[in-house]
Amino acid sequence: DGLVVSEKAKTNNIDVKIPKSEVEAEEKEAEEERPRESDSNILDVSSDYPRDKHISIQRRLADLEKLAKLREDERKPCPLCPEEKFKACYGHKLHRHLQNLHWKVSVEFEGYRMCICHLSCRPVKPNLIGDQTLSKMGAHYHCIICSATIVRRTDMIGHINRHVNKGETESRFITVRAPKSSYEVLKESATDVQVLPNHSTPQKTDSYFNPKMKLNRQLIFCALAVLAGERKPIECLDAFGATGIMGLQWAKHLRNSVKVTINDCNENSVTMIKENCHLNKMKVKLNIREEDDETVGNGEESSDTVEVTKMDANVVMHLRSFDFIHLDPFGTSVNYLDSAFRNVRNLGIVSLTSTDISSLYAKAQHVALRHYGCNIVRTEYYKELAARTVIAAVTRAAARCNKGIEVLLAVALEHFVLVVVRVLRGPTPADHSAKKVRYLIHCQWCEERVFQKEGNMVEENPYQQLPCDCHGSMPGKTAVLLGPLWSGALFNTGFLRRMLLEAVQYGLDEAQPLLKTLVCEAECTTLKHFSTHSPGDENKQEECGVYIRTPNAFAESYLVHGKRKSEEVLRGAAKRQRVEHSAEHPPFYYNIHRHSIKGMNMPKLNKFLNYLSEDGYRVSRTHFDPMGVRTNAPLAQFKTVLMKYSTPTYVGSQAEGPVHFPREIQVQVGGEVPAATVMKVEEAELVEDDKSGVAATVFTQSYPTHCAAD
Repeated sequence: DGLVVSEKAKTNNIDVKIPKSEVEAEEKEAEEERPRESDSNILDVSSDYPRDKHISIQRRLADLEKLAKLREDERKPCPLCPEEKFKACYGHKLHRHLQNLHWKVSVEFEGYRMCICHLSCRPVKPNLIGDQTLSKMGAHYHCIICSATIVRRTDMIGHINRHVNKGETESRFITVRAPKSSYEVLKESATDVQVLPNHSTPQKTDSYFNPKMKLNRQLIFCALAVLAGERKPIECLDAFGATGIMGLQWAKHLRNSVKVTINDCNENSVTMIKENCHLNKMKVKLNIREEDDETVGNGEESSDTVEVTKMDANVVMHLRSFDFIHLDPFGTSVNYLDSAFRNVRNLGIVSLTSTDISSLYAKAQHVALRHYGCNIVRTEYYKELAARTVIAAVTRAAARCNKGIEVLLAVALEHFVLVVVRVLRGPTPADHSAKKVRYLIHCQWCEERVFQKEGNMVEENPYQQLPCDCHGSMPGKTAVLLGPLWSGALFNTGFLRRMLLEAVQYGLDEAQPLLKTLVCEAECTTLKHFSTHSPGDENKQEECGVYIRTPNAFAESYLVHGKRKSEEVLRGAAKRQRVEHSAEHPPFYYNIHRHSIKGMNMPKLNKFLNYLSEDGYRVSRTHFDPMGVRTNAPLAQFKTVLMKYSTPTYVGSQAEGPVHFPREIQVQVGGEVPAATVMKVEEAELVEDDKSGVAATVFTQSYPTHCAAD
């Protein structure tokens, strides 16, 4: 009847009969287009659809239905199934087939859906006879990135995740870049950066930018500004640039004091960093051997040059030496510590931001053991435990390179753990730092904790090191061994004060309150006593009603201008550290809510700090926990003072019945009853005649020690 089947229809398993004249025209067009096509399964659905994607990769279900050309009055085959597997059917049935069999089991990536495909594009194993079994005409997925064919959906998800972890995304394999109109320009600290619309999701973008990490960037900037005041110029590295926001802030504000290098292993991120440099009117230096790139703007100086490199972070840190290195990978940073300490200069600074809080905050304890070699559990002081875990890993990495560390700053907040350390070159500082990595004995009943004593001798009863008596009064094993952890100080007071000065100078409003809290925590004092003002001290500055003394030469934290220290200065610094060791802030803190007594109203936190201070203990608040108290008081004394100034809570009116006090009172107070409690108990005895005897009985049973003492 003059009708034949088209070749293009055969490739898509669609049998459509058309006239011969049209078939001959199609064959001529196919001969012209055949040299340019590399895969017969690629179909150009629309002008904006990339040609290197398989037919099974679509954005919407409607696009998949367009391939089948659904019609209610005609039978149509499935474009992703062979005719032997799924015969042609009407539109409503084909729609259900596409939705249930292909679309619902698809894998999503960057707005595209990789639907399951049943075509013969994946080779299948022959059966015993030698023929391919139609029942195993295997379902598979086509990777949107590398065009690989994967059978299982879980394997496909893992395959895509491996691409993402390597920095390989869809845009890397497609020559067409996102249009300029899709970029979004953000501004932070007088620095402009352009990002993609999905910049807040690291798995779906090459230009990851998190506005919640602004405080982290300000703290790192203050640390770099303090180091830039010690020696000039310094070479600093942002090992994971992403958008380049951090390195651009360094170069824009510190100018001649720093030589900034921004690195990233992703090609699209490097391109984005270069564009952001031009956006902020800075020169771009591609690498050491190449000449400077074109200058944007007129009258620019050489100090406005930013070097941009495209390497693995480990490689760039192995090849060059730096004074300041910042590591901020996606997750843990332990894979880059050995390279960071290999070539960092003496008295340089290494800062690292860890965002794997699920493992550090003891939600995934097996991951913490695998990454950090540390055994931790969920405690009331879990944030400080996370900071000490990271510092212990940093200490071991530095010791392997014959370097010691001095912890300048350790911050653990909701989204990240930031650690800033100064590097001290030599085996002696390395040994001194390694000795501060110890195990922690933690009581699971009362949350008391103590670092294990130095030495290699095995103790007969390690429970004796704990101040509490839970092991004797409770059955079974009551304590666990955590660590190894960093047992030294977490803060350097002089360095924090200079960071606060830099924050005031550059107008970093978000960092100033946190830095004031850190200074008080480092000195273990309350905020109202935060002052270094003394008579005759003219070198001071006032900010928000607080006097801050500016650092003098060689006055704080042994500042020496230059890249190396003499042995005499090192010995003098070590002596000062030993003398001031007793003045270090106490390790860990107690949560006042965790140790509050049921049925009692605890005092306000600031008043409670004053009560502990009046008893002769060092106290301060902590940034780790808004209701935490850092003190050198033992837990028993902490609870005694808390009970002493707590007041009973009454459920109903005092005239409704006797007051039943909790049994914890007689256990924890040890015979002391506040005067306010005695007065309220006496008032409770003035009830109806039929209840007065009961009230007196409750009072006698609740405080037997107090009555005997009277």
